[in-house]
Amino acid sequence: MGRTLTYFSYNSRVGLVTIAASDSGITALSFGNTPIADAKCTPCALTNEAATQIQEYFAGKRRTFELPLDVHGSAFSEMVWKAIQAIPYGSTMTATQIAETIGKPESVRAVGSAVSSAPTELLIPVHRVVNAQGRPRGTGKQARQHQHLVSFERARISNGSKKQ
Repeated sequence: MGRTLTYFSYNSRVGLVTIAASDSGITALSFGNTPIADAKCTPCALTNEAATQIQEYFAGKRRTFELPLDVHGSAFSEMVWKAIQAIPYGSTMTATQIAETIGKPESVRAVGSAVSSAPTELLIPVHRVVNAQGRPRGTGKQARQHQHLVSFERARISNGSKKQ
């Protein structure tokens, strides 16, 4: 029997956020209204919980997400995604630093590819991965969004927010 996939787009402080889930966890998260192929457009308990936690994050009440993820990639990508999830709230790392952290200092480009392919933006906080000059990865709107998220987190830290 195949897995059931659902998705729904929720309003947030930064516009629409589309969240997809299987019976096992969140499978995708993206900013905007993003239809998910082979998934039914209907909210479920897990997408609702994710939306609630995202609202708490943007309200400054949450620093970590407590959601099961159902994301799949190569073993290398999954290792990189775990390393990204370990980057503390308000902090940043470069692909070079992540490559060193996972014990593969020669794979900086592969780390960059894994960062770009992370299916659950925010839950795997790719906005905390910056280029060698300390600027957000990506271009245009994506880079501005990543900078906004890092600035948002740093402002919450400097305001002394003590949240989970």
